[in-house]
Amino acid sequence: MESLDATEKVLLEAGEPLHYGEITQRMLKREWWQTDGKTPDATVNARITVDIKRRGELSRFMRTAPGIFALRQWGLKEYARQKKNPKTQKVLDTEKYSFTDAAEVVLENFAEKQPMHYRQITDHILELKLVDTEGQTPEATLYAMVLTEIKRHTERGATPRFVKYGRGLIGLRKWMGEGLAFRIEQHNLDVRKKLLAHISNITPDDFEQLLGLLLSEMGFENIEVTKSSGDGGIDVRGTLVVGDVIRTTMAVQAKKWKHNVQSPIVQQVRGSLGTHEQGMIITTSGFSKGAQKEAARADAIPVALVNGEQLVDLLIEHHVLTKHVPYELIYLDTNEEE
Repeated sequence: MESLDATEKVLLEAGEPLHYGEITQRMLKREWWQTDGKTPDATVNARITVDIKRRGELSRFMRTAPGIFALRQWGLKEYARQKKNPKTQKVLDTEKYSFTDAAEVVLENFAEKQPMHYRQITDHILELKLVDTEGQTPEATLYAMVLTEIKRHTERGATPRFVKYGRGLIGLRKWMGEGLAFRIEQHNLDVRKKLLAHISNITPDDFEQLLGLLLSEMGFENIEVTKSSGDGGIDVRGTLVVGDVIRTTMAVQAKKWKHNVQSPIVQQVRGSLGTHEQGMIITTSGFSKGAQKEAARADAIPVALVNGEQLVDLLIEHHVLTKHVPYELIYLDTNEEE
């Protein structure tokens, strides 16, 4: 019997809400469910939680208190959990999981803030059916995706959500509250804030020149910083070349603003585009929902939007206004298995 079916049967027999630990004991005692896992109660808790998050009011189950579950058909008052971690909550609210999002869910529910081997993480993912995959080596796929995410975030100077400990062990960055790695992370966060403040305080001309330099480092050619025109038109033009095959001409408007860019600016940029040009707006602030909707409008030329945080990511990734000093952390590795 599937764990959720067994859970329903236990609750129907009990006629009252039960803690997931008690639910697990009863289903195992009656042999309604079997598992080789070392933490069956955690598995049951995670499966019920995921079912509630995915199906909402269509789920057979509801939470009446922390760790206490009931049948929705009973019509009891549902417990409203506070969202302590918006990022993780967003993952749990998602209907479809990527391998990395599923890995985060497993680490949150099973690892008890201790590193877990990627094969064990994969076993939980497959057992909970968090990811639909037809691959023959899902554990290798998971490990590769986690390592790639760590590398990309690190190159941008952003904080990865995962930590690789060696010997195939993976943990969550937010578990780290002390030590050298934590101090480096705090330092980088401080530098990111100072970098955004710096580019927000330079002159409009210097800002446009900075964007020209950034585009050059990103692989653009034929870059032209146009004459200042009171931000009324295109500020930088360049051609993005990919593999000497794909050439895309971009027209960029720079907005060194403190308030959000609104939809009329997106329309203005689109109206300023030449033949075969694509538009981009780069700002030190952000974009209103209207501007984002207008930029992605299906019946018009798309306009790429880069906000202040994304701009900082690009500057760090391409070593503009920043320098990177590598530190090598050494861990004992007596197991040759990876």
